[in-house]
Amino acid sequence: MKYLVTGGAGFLGSHLVDELVRHGDEILAIDDLSTGHIGHLHEAQLRGQVQLHTMDIRDQDLRLIAQRFAPQVVVHLAAQASVAASVEDPIRDADINVLGTINVLEAAKRSGAQRVVYSSSGGAIHGAGSKLPTKETHVARPEAPYGVSKLASMEYLPLYKRAHGLDYVTLLLSNLYGPRQSATTEGGVVAIFIKTLLAGGTPTVHGDGSHTRDLVYVEDAVQAFILAAHKGGGRSLHVSSGRETSVSDLYAAARKVVGGSARPMYGPARNGDIVRSVLDPSAAFRHLGWKATTSLPAGLAATAEWFRHNSASLD
Repeated sequence: MKYLVTGGAGFLGSHLVDELVRHGDEILAIDDLSTGHIGHLHEAQLRGQVQLHTMDIRDQDLRLIAQRFAPQVVVHLAAQASVAASVEDPIRDADINVLGTINVLEAAKRSGAQRVVYSSSGGAIHGAGSKLPTKETHVARPEAPYGVSKLASMEYLPLYKRAHGLDYVTLLLSNLYGPRQSATTEGGVVAIFIKTLLAGGTPTVHGDGSHTRDLVYVEDAVQAFILAAHKGGGRSLHVSSGRETSVSDLYAAARKVVGGSARPMYGPARNGDIVRSVLDPSAAFRHLGWKATTSLPAGLAATAEWFRHNSASLD
């Protein structure tokens, strides 16, 4: 199959490209390299048919490029993904996440793609106060512009299905972690802990450590995207472990994998951080046959091993 992957040089995108190459698929990666890295795609380009086009998803030339490539599936991962940045500049956040998504959908429609698989955020959209584990049917109450922009952009997918016959699946992700994750992003708590511990530093925990997250290993998430690309069906599905892990327990597990006895520093909680977050992934299992299979210790060990040898590539 032919895939157009926006954000294809990023953390999740590059892992997806790797797996698609293993399947023998042809990929056009679109990335402005604001957070992605060309090096993430080096091995995939050596092993398979992978093009990288450096451009912003808001660029109208994306439509022409997509028409020439004629993908069967468009996987839309590129986004402004910082909650803090969305609070500081909600106009830019909406411009990228809403108008950028519309441009990607227009490109998919004009290129004759069969479906779009869209990456969204479960925690940011549902907000606080939901019954845990949160189901997809929970009333959305985003608490930051980022969640609002992702929620608004999701509404365009069923519209394009009704109006243009463009099939879709939206995957609402919990907290991804794994190799290649940047330690400079606010969602990269695992990368931050591991990289800091490996360097002999003392990580900072925001809040008292009781905040919880639903952690899913990146290669597990990749399998959900591939299943969704083949299945379709106009659904919105959680991609999560379904397990709640406190930041304190996560730190202890990361420290055990890396070694050492350093205690973290504690700082104030960040604005917009959800106190408890765990998503119900049962609908993804029913519709796609997908579930997360990598244990937290195994995922942390693989992540630490990568950072031991490659962390300088993200600096």
